[in-house]
Amino acid sequence: MENGLISDAVIAQDINQASSFWRIREGVPEALMRAGAVYKYDLSLPLERMYDLVEQMRMRLGDSAKVVGYGHMGDGNLHLNISASQYDDAILAKIEPFVYEWTSMHRGSISAEHGLGLMKANEIHYSKSTEAVQLMVSIKKLLDINGILNPYKVLPHNIDYNA
Repeated sequence: MENGLISDAVIAQDINQASSFWRIREGVPEALMRAGAVYKYDLSLPLERMYDLVEQMRMRLGDSAKVVGYGHMGDGNLHLNISASQYDDAILAKIEPFVYEWTSMHRGSISAEHGLGLMKANEIHYSKSTEAVQLMVSIKKLLDINGILNPYKVLPHNIDYNA
């Protein structure tokens, strides 16, 4: 806070406060899901840009959705949750690919602690170069010749393991 990077913060003074913080943090996604549809993003960003995306998305979406961001300052991990009364293609179109492009432009990663998974494997190019993805594919083919280990969860779905 002294250097202006953080404007407000709370630091647990004991294990009871730390446990209370975790209960609040773990309750956010549950509360959002009770309110309707939730679009979730697990990003890593430079600390000085960490909350900027939350503000950008609030401006971009206006009253059509609620935007909540929280994360870990220690590793630059932002959990971006966007909540609406129901899933809506118009809202999704305002979110994606904007979230991925913004993250890439600010030298972040579209995959932080939870990995790419099935939903975002095809978006890996926002965080990794074509050469890096090709190298990853080569290593995967070498170690997993039948393509049976975690299929579709890290690399793009269109990979031909027989090629």
